[in-house]
Amino acid sequence: MISFILSIIALILGYFIYGKIVERIFGPDENALTPAKRLQDGVDYVEMDEKKTFLIQFLNIAGTGPIFGAVAGAMWGPAAFIWIVFGCIFAGAVHDYLIGMMSLRKDGASVAELVGDNLGDKAKQLMRVFSVVLLILVGVVFITSPAAILHDLVKSVPTLTFVGIIIVYYMVATVLPIDKVIGKIYPIFGICLLIMAVGIGVGLIVQGYEIPEITLKNYHPQGVSVFPYLCISIACGAISGFHATQSPMMARCLGNEKQGRRVFYGAMISEGIVALIWAAAAMSFFGGTPGLGEALGQGGAAVVVNRISNSVLGKVGGALAILGVVACPITSGDTAFRSARLTIADAIGYKQGPILNRFVIAIPLFVVGVALCFIDFNILWRYFSWSNQTLATIALWAATKYLANNGKNYKIALIPAMFMTVVVTSYIIIAPEGFVRFFKGVPTSTVELVGNISGIVLSLICTAVFMKSLKKDNK
Repeated sequence: MISFILSIIALILGYFIYGKIVERIFGPDENALTPAKRLQDGVDYVEMDEKKTFLIQFLNIAGTGPIFGAVAGAMWGPAAFIWIVFGCIFAGAVHDYLIGMMSLRKDGASVAELVGDNLGDKAKQLMRVFSVVLLILVGVVFITSPAAILHDLVKSVPTLTFVGIIIVYYMVATVLPIDKVIGKIYPIFGICLLIMAVGIGVGLIVQGYEIPEITLKNYHPQGVSVFPYLCISIACGAISGFHATQSPMMARCLGNEKQGRRVFYGAMISEGIVALIWAAAAMSFFGGTPGLGEALGQGGAAVVVNRISNSVLGKVGGALAILGVVACPITSGDTAFRSARLTIADAIGYKQGPILNRFVIAIPLFVVGVALCFIDFNILWRYFSWSNQTLATIALWAATKYLANNGKNYKIALIPAMFMTVVVTSYIIIAPEGFVRFFKGVPTSTVELVGNISGIVLSLICTAVFMKSLKKDNK
C-alpha cells in the first residue's frame, strides 16, 4: 500500500517539478498567436476553453489504454509501479509536451511533418506511412473490442451490427468540426473516466485490499522477463506513440502557449495515475498474479475491469465499467481516424475546410479499416503495441533534434529516446511476432541477451549519428 501511495505522490510531484523544468527549457511564449487564433477555420482550428482541451486530450490519449495496459502489466507485479512513474514523468509526459508544443509552433502540423523537419525527408515519408498505419490499427482495435463487448451484453444483436453502428459514428465524428461532437461529448467522458479511477483507488484503500510493495521479484506466473515486455505492455500509462498523433489535434485548439504544460504534460500525468490505480487493483483484487492470469484467460482485460468495478463500486461501478470498456475505446477510435485524415491532408496539402474534401480522405480510410476488422484481434493488438512504442521512439529523436537546433537542453528528450530505442529493438528481436523464429533451439536467456545487446548497440549508433549531426550543424 505504501508503494502505491508514494507512486501517486511521485507522479503529482513530477508534474509540478519536472514538468516546470521541461516547460522552462522549451520556453512557451504567452504572447504568441496560436494556430487556433491565426488559422481559425471552424473545423479543425477552433479555439476551445483550456479545461475542455485538457479533458479532450486526456480522453484522446487514454481511452482504455491506461486500464487494459495496466491490467496486463500487473502480471509482473509492483515492478509496474516503477515503470509507470519513471516512464510517465521522464518519457511519456516529456514526449507528449514536446510534440504538442512543436506542433503548436508549426501551425498544428502532424507528427510526420515534425519528424521530417528534424530528421529529414526520408524520415518524414516513413513516418507518414507508419503513423497512418498505426492510426488505422488503433481505430480497428477500438471498433472490434467494444463491438464484441456489446454483443456479449446484448447477445440477440450480432457483433457485425455493432461494428456497423460504430463505423457510422466514426465517420460522422471524423468529418464534423471538432467542437460539434468531440468538443461537447468528450469532456463528459473524460470526467467519467477520472471519477471511475478515483473511485476504484479510494475503494481499494477503504476496503483494505492488500496492494503489494515494490520488490525486485518478477511476479509473472510464466516467468516472462520484465524487460522489455513490461515496457511494451504498459504503453499509454507510461509512454505511447499514439499520443504523438493526438497532441497536434489539440495544438490546433489551444488559445495560449502557456496552456501546453497543463494540457499535454498534465494529461499524461493524469493518465499515469489512472494506470497506477488499475495496476494496483489488478494485483490485489485477485489475490496475486496467478489469480489475475486466470481471470485474464476467461475473457481478457474487459472481464477483469468489469469484475473489479462491480465488486469495489457496486452497481455504479458496473455502469462505469461498461462506460470504460465500451465508450472510452470508441472515443479513442474516432480521433484515431480523424488524426489519420489530418496526417494525409498535411502530407498532400489538401485543404479540409470543404466537407467533400474530408470525405474524399475519410472514405478510403474506413474501407481499409473495415477490411482489417476481419483479422484476428490478438494479432492486431500485438503489432499495434510494438509499432506504438516505435513511433514514440522516433518522435523522441525528432524532439531531441528540435531542441538541439534551437539551442535548448536536448538531454530531456535524448535520454528517454535512447532508452526507448533499446526497448523496441530488444522486443522485436525476442517477441513471438518478431525475429525469435530465427533462434530455434537457442535458450530463451540467450535470445534475450542478444536482444538487449542489439538494442543497446542500436541506441548508441543513433546517439553517435545525432552527435555527429550536431557537429555538422555547428560547422
